[in-house]
Amino acid sequence: MPEPAPTGPLVTRGTLAAGLRELGVRSGETLLAHSSLSALGWVCGGPVAVVQALLDVLGPDGTLVVPTQTGDLSDPALWSNPPVPEEWWDTIRTAMPPYDPATTPSRGVGVIPETVRTWPGALRSAHPQTSFAAVGPRAAEVVAGHAADCRLGERSPLAVLERTGARVLLLGAGYDACTAFHLAEYRVPSPLVVVGRPGPAGWEHVTEVSITSDGFDELGHDFERDRPVVRGRVGAADVRLFPLADAVAYAERWLPVHRPRAEGIAHPRA
Repeated sequence: MPEPAPTGPLVTRGTLAAGLRELGVRSGETLLAHSSLSALGWVCGGPVAVVQALLDVLGPDGTLVVPTQTGDLSDPALWSNPPVPEEWWDTIRTAMPPYDPATTPSRGVGVIPETVRTWPGALRSAHPQTSFAAVGPRAAEVVAGHAADCRLGERSPLAVLERTGARVLLLGAGYDACTAFHLAEYRVPSPLVVVGRPGPAGWEHVTEVSITSDGFDELGHDFERDRPVVRGRVGAADVRLFPLADAVAYAERWLPVHRPRAEGIAHPRA
């Protein structure tokens, strides 16, 4: 049985670049992009064309940043999509390769960030679960100093992006994917959690701020209602563009009121 014809619209490197410029993406700026390839339509050239278009618009003086998270480098006792048998847990903890910025693939953030991760000249931060990759003249500044016990807080690329005036591009992605909101979680009362993961010397545990995107869609709705957010469409995708610092500041006020969380510490399951 023949496969169905692809659905449009037809999107190219050129039409993507034109749409991003019309939306207001500026040459020379630093941009944190959260993206969905499938939301754009039928993209001629796939994720490579999307990255090319983003770099075309940012120009030689601009820097593209993407999340390259690796949530699979975690305790198998907590896996649910899918779970693994309990009798496998100890073996997985022993055998799981530690994070290597050069070779560990991203997971759960889409094919566009994975394409950026392997792009010529790309640099990647050092956190073994919540790394970011960057291409451009500010890439080294953005990814440097990502502390091993600070997933998305003050010693992560998010804080650097906030200080340097970066903007966030949601390219077919929703506010649930907006990592900037997590930086606010480090600045409001939040519980701590003991995180298990593979390390250079074997399985390790690190105490971290507990992060969750629960409520981020509602947070994003209110942020967009109250603060200037550029909205538009590129291809078939809904697109939003806003200063990262605005999003963090708004979330710092919103989270304690609308999503309060009890402080304390949670320990991993055996």
